[in-house]
Amino acid sequence: MQEENVKEKETTAEETCEEVKEDVKETVSEETTPEEKQEETENKKEDKKGAKFGKKKRIEELEEENAKLKEELAASKNAYFKAYADAENLKKRLQSEADNVRKYRIQGFATEVLPVIDNLERALDVKVDDPNVKNYAKGFEMIYQQLVHILEMEGVKEIEAKDKPFDPNFHQALMQEAKEGVEPGMVIEVLQKGYMLKDRVLRATLVKVSE
Repeated sequence: MQEENVKEKETTAEETCEEVKEDVKETVSEETTPEEKQEETENKKEDKKGAKFGKKKRIEELEEENAKLKEELAASKNAYFKAYADAENLKKRLQSEADNVRKYRIQGFATEVLPVIDNLERALDVKVDDPNVKNYAKGFEMIYQQLVHILEMEGVKEIEAKDKPFDPNFHQALMQEAKEGVEPGMVIEVLQKGYMLKDRVLRATLVKVSE
């Protein structure tokens, strides 16, 4: 019997609690004015606007950061390609210089030897009858031929000039002279031989040119 009374009291208490909650809700609802509801609605709208504005601003910031990163990347690429091009140009220049050193390594020696060859040629052009002098001349001839052979092996060759049109790239005119039957601008005499070292003029030919 007592248990039933206790349960009945508990049920009554729960019902009373629920009724109080409903009364509170109704009271709160009744106490909220239309102005307050409107303000609450506007506040919610403002919150949404603020959230939307915040997202938009963040997107703009990210786009700006992305643009800066693209600019930095482009600058880095340009710097890399410039450095690469400079390195390639330097490599080619050094290779070209090395090739020239190998190609024209004989130039200094040949320049010093050419006057010796000139003197030997002048000596050999002299006609002598003395047997002793002739023996010396044979020795000079051998030395001369050896020097010419060495230079030819290294790419040194005489520039053809006699009876050729005057070419300022290969000839240097020291004299001019009218010559019957020869048109102007022709090499009529070689005063000193000129030489090429491969594709480079080692020494221009000194010539007399017709006028």
